[in-house]
Amino acid sequence: MRILYFSRDYTPHDYRFLKALGKTEHQIGYLRLERRGHPLEDRELPEGIDLIPWVGGKEPARFQDGLRLLIGLLGAIRAYNPDLIHAGPIQRAAFLTALAGFRPLVSMSWGYDLLIDASRNRWWTWATRFTLKRSAAMVGDCDTVRSLAVSYGMEADRIITFPWGIDLEHFKPIAERPQTGDEHAAESSLRKQLEWDKDKFVLLSTRSWSSLYGVEDLAHAFVRAAHQHPELRLLILGDGPLAP
Repeated sequence: MRILYFSRDYTPHDYRFLKALGKTEHQIGYLRLERRGHPLEDRELPEGIDLIPWVGGKEPARFQDGLRLLIGLLGAIRAYNPDLIHAGPIQRAAFLTALAGFRPLVSMSWGYDLLIDASRNRWWTWATRFTLKRSAAMVGDCDTVRSLAVSYGMEADRIITFPWGIDLEHFKPIAERPQTGDEHAAESSLRKQLEWDKDKFVLLSTRSWSSLYGVEDLAHAFVRAAHQHPELRLLILGDGPLAP
């Protein structure tokens, strides 16, 4: 089977999906809708993934670019000739695919598209309903997204709830890691490096540093909380447009 994976940008989530798809017996093409400036993932595309050249994926996608991108998508579909397109977010990559009339379409919600974008105005609501009505299936990450999809017309039995999760081979407590014969891993633990003893209560944020996720609110809230509870510590991992 020839599958076209069509996403808004290139993120760690895209990398993980593409890496898994690349290990299947299927032929996988990757189409990138836009490049929003600040890189969200710096790893090369996984092995076995074909980057599909087209008019998009080079700069931020604007509303006025819609017709040009739609025409470009039609051309990319004719050239790659996929058996299935896996596309998201709902009102962007998946919506363009639905407008192009391609079937079957597996739409993927990235959370904010149904939690925030779908109710922005009548246009966004229409685009949401239009896309879901033309989707053979939808992938979402939680029950809240599932319920919202149903409210916008998606049939419940065609929704797969697939939590993003984490890579347990990479992220696990030191005590659970295999013993290697030396204690270097334990001695170099992040707590020890930062001189945070067991009395310190550590908070961890893994959200991208963008206004959508409220990382500035988190930072301000932590300052207020730490004044009352000096044992608090905060790690804000990642990067993003709010880095400065």
